[in-house]
Amino acid sequence: MSFVNSTLFWILIVPFIIFAILISTNKEKLSRVFDEKVLKRLSASDETIPLVIRNITMFVAIFLMIVALARPVIEKGDKVVDVKGLSLLVGLDISGSMRSTDLYPNRLEFAKKKMFEFFEMMPSDEISVLAFAHSPFILAPFSADKQTLKMMVEGVDDSYITMGSTNFSELGLLASDVLEKKEPKIVVLFTDGGDEEAIAGFADILEQSGIDLYVVLIGTTKGAPVLTKEGKPYRLEDGTMAITQRNDALLSLAKKSGGEGIVAGHGKEDIEKLATLIKNNYQDEQQGEVRIKERVELFYYPLGAGVLLLLIALSSIPRRRR
Repeated sequence: MSFVNSTLFWILIVPFIIFAILISTNKEKLSRVFDEKVLKRLSASDETIPLVIRNITMFVAIFLMIVALARPVIEKGDKVVDVKGLSLLVGLDISGSMRSTDLYPNRLEFAKKKMFEFFEMMPSDEISVLAFAHSPFILAPFSADKQTLKMMVEGVDDSYITMGSTNFSELGLLASDVLEKKEPKIVVLFTDGGDEEAIAGFADILEQSGIDLYVVLIGTTKGAPVLTKEGKPYRLEDGTMAITQRNDALLSLAKKSGGEGIVAGHGKEDIEKLATLIKNNYQDEQQGEVRIKERVELFYYPLGAGVLLLLIALSSIPRRRR
């Protein structure tokens, strides 16, 4: 048997011993510490059990409670537990085209909604979140706390959107760095896509880094005007209105990398299908191992005995006569 809180035991036992000695032997000094009325009550002559017995019962009760606080246990050694789950890097597109309103209320808010659904479908997996456009950056480090991740993503609003074009090569380099020590390496992007020229370098980085790409495409093929921060249509140098459509080139790249892609719809079935596919593809993978100590807790035995003895001691204190 051992004590988890052995230091606490020694901290409490020393003043307890001093207190017990004072109560038992040093009555003159005791009278300087305690009120005379209290001492008179403790030394009453009509107690139900003798004062010495009551004091011993009280001391044993307090000692047993100190033992309980020290948390006695029987150690059964270490146990290695395999933690099931995956490590995923999830990316949110914040390029200028995500202001478009072909999905209500706009592509950015719709993408966040679908991302929250994805979090719910992956409860035991650790996820890191990044935002990407011209320069990608990490929003949240790897965590299995989905509520915290949701709070971080919820904070991404219109002010984050940049009108610069998406730099997929920079996105690939950051993803490669973040997932360097992870296995398998999984990236899930919530984006309205990119043309073949823009994702050419991205494809090379994915292949070299061994990253599996999964894509959730946001937007419609019909498209919608690109909006400025003020909510007005963005116009090109020749004065024509810029129209952005969903680009499906990333779907082919995702399949080529060993992943998959879907077009986001209004129900949850699409995200549920993607999450199930990811889990099935890596069902034999493990996030890692956790070493825990196996113990048999014993504190409730001295605690129960101590409370019982304390009640007996307190109930034996004589009542005042009227």
